[in-house]
Amino acid sequence: MNSRILLTRPFSLAAILLTATGLSAQTEIPRDDVTQESLRFTKVYSLVEENLAEPVDPNRGIFDGGIRGMLRVLDPFSSFLDEDQFQQLKDQTRGKTRGFGSILYVQPGKIMVLQAAEGSPAWRAGLGPGDEIVEVNGTRIDRLDLESLVRLLQRARSQRVRLGVIRPGQVVAQVFELFPAEVNMPSVDQAFLLEPGIAYLHVSGFDQKTPREVAAAVERLGGAELKGVLLDLRNNFGGVLESAVQAASLFLPPDQTVLTVRGRAFPERTERTRAVAARFEMPLIVLINGNTASASEVLAAALQEHDRALIVGEPSFGKGVVETVSELSEGTGLVLTTAQYFTPSGRSLQRPIPGTLLAEATAGADPASEATPEFRTAGGRPLTSGGGITPDVVAPGRELDPWVTFLNQRGTFTTFSSEFLTTGERVNRSFEPDAPVLARFRDFLDRQRIRVPEEYWGEDQDFLKLRIKTELFNLVFGLDVGEEIETRSDPQVRKAASLFPKIPQLLKPSAPKKKSSPSKPTGPQ
Repeated sequence: MNSRILLTRPFSLAAILLTATGLSAQTEIPRDDVTQESLRFTKVYSLVEENLAEPVDPNRGIFDGGIRGMLRVLDPFSSFLDEDQFQQLKDQTRGKTRGFGSILYVQPGKIMVLQAAEGSPAWRAGLGPGDEIVEVNGTRIDRLDLESLVRLLQRARSQRVRLGVIRPGQVVAQVFELFPAEVNMPSVDQAFLLEPGIAYLHVSGFDQKTPREVAAAVERLGGAELKGVLLDLRNNFGGVLESAVQAASLFLPPDQTVLTVRGRAFPERTERTRAVAARFEMPLIVLINGNTASASEVLAAALQEHDRALIVGEPSFGKGVVETVSELSEGTGLVLTTAQYFTPSGRSLQRPIPGTLLAEATAGADPASEATPEFRTAGGRPLTSGGGITPDVVAPGRELDPWVTFLNQRGTFTTFSSEFLTTGERVNRSFEPDAPVLARFRDFLDRQRIRVPEEYWGEDQDFLKLRIKTELFNLVFGLDVGEEIETRSDPQVRKAASLFPKIPQLLKPSAPKKKSSPSKPTGPQ
């Protein structure tokens, strides 16, 4: 259906709906539910269009109200995408975006460059960590609130832009002219050696190039000579399912089950690992949390159930459904939940979502069974079902008190670090914040009229030093260096790294593997 016709002729929506189902206005109208409800919607919309006090915007009435409203009551994952949203989704799938390739720190009246991606327009122009953008296309930054800044940056990213930039140690702005271009967005956004022989990789999402990035990072850090890999999937909301299957192939032998997909509209299929040029056999630990979802859960579950990796951290999100993306007219798209996936053992990871079609998630893959299913890894270790992945070793994240949470949210550490550097202070790789630096930070808080509770000031000394060092290194050496400092001090990362010598013991089955006859699940446990 041509949506432009629909928008320009709302009064003929009934005829358009009939034509779309192969009928004409003279044909006897079928009595099926879909046709009757379509006619009911048409009648309501016509009355609204004719009688509402103000003219009806068809985009709001049909797209935002009708289509998005219908999808909203189905499940939280199905959605209608306008042209811009659909293009963004396609860019994310390819791991690319159009813009200038810079990561910015944005606060009211202030924009700082934290990093410029290699080869990007910002990188080619010479922009780098610590540069302060004071003007965009003639608009002064110090006069704008946060919302106005975000709007300004969104408008600027798709066209030629003139920037006024103050470099570190300077007071006079230089003018830079940038032209937007397609920029790669790496999904492996951190990769370094935690200690000799132990590689750390953080995967932020799964796009088409993620398996290649994972393989390249492991090889660069030591390949087969590594004693272990810590694969961090925290805050990874998923992405391309095929990418997760290919990533599993890097660590599992060929022809191992990764997942089974079952949906009403297409036949059941099982995805298995493939033969790859380089397969890694070193010990593996996967770190997860409550924001590990979808494709990242597929990978973590497959590695857990084949006893290939130790899962550490906190329970994952619990998204066990597959979304199909369909392109509609005029560059719009439809994301629709079309199937559920099941792990190698047959369990569903989908958590129940009350008030939607996913209110009762399927616990197991066999629709003919009647008893509550029991799930185990290939080696016999028991598994939980009914929503997400339960880690083999629970490791809670860092708990922050209300005061430092407030400082983080306000961007206090970045603002202080920027001011610290403008006074001419030198920061090298061996820099460590000491008592005089903390005294300057407290004086800065006083000038910002931020109260310093004594009960927190003493307890938070180590964390304050960490955050100051991280932000200073972000501005001087780049985001990669600053993030590495913060990652090394992360309690979950440190706990996971300490477990490599214990992996064989922790992956031992706690009981003999049981075989049970097929039974029908009664629901999530």
